[in-house]
Amino acid sequence: MKAEFKSYFTKLLGDDAKFDEVHKRAYSYDATRKHFLPDGVLFPKNEKEISEILKFCNENKIIVVPRGAGSGFTGGSLSVNGGVVLALEKHMNKILEIDLENLVAVVQPALINSKLQEELKKHGLFYPPDPASMDFSSIGGNVSENAGGMRAAKYGITKDYVLALRAVLPNGDIIRAGKRTIKDVAGYNLAGILIASEGTLAVITEICLKLMPLPKLKKTALGIFKSVDEAMKAVYTSLAKGVRPVSMEFLDNLSIRAVESKFQKGLPVEAGAILIADVDGNVEQSLDDDLKMLEACFKEAGASEFKIAKDEKEAADIWFARRNCSQSITVYGNLKLNEDVTVPRSKLPALLSGINEISKKYGFKIPCFGHTGDGNVHVNVMVEDKNDEEQVKKGHEAITEIFKLAIKLDGTLSGEHGIGVSKAPFMKLAFSEAEMNIMRAIKNAFDPNNILNPNKMGL
Repeated sequence: MKAEFKSYFTKLLGDDAKFDEVHKRAYSYDATRKHFLPDGVLFPKNEKEISEILKFCNENKIIVVPRGAGSGFTGGSLSVNGGVVLALEKHMNKILEIDLENLVAVVQPALINSKLQEELKKHGLFYPPDPASMDFSSIGGNVSENAGGMRAAKYGITKDYVLALRAVLPNGDIIRAGKRTIKDVAGYNLAGILIASEGTLAVITEICLKLMPLPKLKKTALGIFKSVDEAMKAVYTSLAKGVRPVSMEFLDNLSIRAVESKFQKGLPVEAGAILIADVDGNVEQSLDDDLKMLEACFKEAGASEFKIAKDEKEAADIWFARRNCSQSITVYGNLKLNEDVTVPRSKLPALLSGINEISKKYGFKIPCFGHTGDGNVHVNVMVEDKNDEEQVKKGHEAITEIFKLAIKLDGTLSGEHGIGVSKAPFMKLAFSEAEMNIMRAIKNAFDPNNILNPNKMGL
């Protein structure tokens, strides 16, 4: 980076402009473990400083990569083309307001999801989106990836709770997208365009979120099935009959065996699949009615056992398998190629059957688990030896076939991890050239000089 550029950033930010190797190395990677060194790391204190930074970078064609917690799985916050990382976690991490009358919260983008949840609980409220990374992922990152979570089956995902955003455009202009109202049909849905844009269109500086009263009661149930097909049938028949579980999670046989191998929890290792469901509400009878309906649907689909947790400890024991399966499946190999494809719920049996055929074709174990209540499956191609180039190549070929299968079943490349750089090469599988051109035109309208997080999402 030119000395004059470093001088400008240092004058603007003081000690919050870093160009040493330690900081550049620290901000060179995310959860993908890929490394790309930026030319510098900037820690803006407020929206005004972000505006000044972007205006200067736009005029001087300096790449800017926004970054929250750096917990993404697809490389969305990586400086693949150099430039400066705009690191928000140091200063822009606060709850600005909790409005108890209108049930909204206004937060800064680097606020950690669980920190918001903890504060809202004091007021008897909650923010429904709960990604598995909620203890370390930021709200801004959740918005940029349109994150989901285990509660998505009943409550939806991030886009369903963002009312308005403040953001800085690449030329330094500050905009407000959306309104602090439940209804708003005036003009284009700019907030909707910024959600899931992965920091390619603007830098989000403030987020207005819709909140909900925290349910007083919650109960957990476990269903055990001889086959994945039976479990998947139980999922969509339960939902079709009106049951509204908070979550409906599944583990296949490989995932069950992996957790049991690692933790010896007494799991049913001969089962083809297990389903874990939560129901919530404020009336005991309502929860009991939901559980009775779930039990009937599960058993109609072929469940060999249906268990309701008697207390919070039993519920935690049931959830232990789901929360720990990702780390457990490393028993099958030292390289995990994990993706999060999503299909319509009725297509889940076909998806998982197809993945089983791909597993046989390539000779990899492919444990699957995830959010079947919303059709989102975490697929894990397990490569036994990450140093075997031929194995790794075959692993990526298997992933490509899984993507093609998901698209064929009217699904999508990602339910919550986003596209970033990891999935960018596969965008042509999911979108026509005309559709990609529309996205490129939107990118160009926001960022004609292509300084903001370029070469992400296949754009």
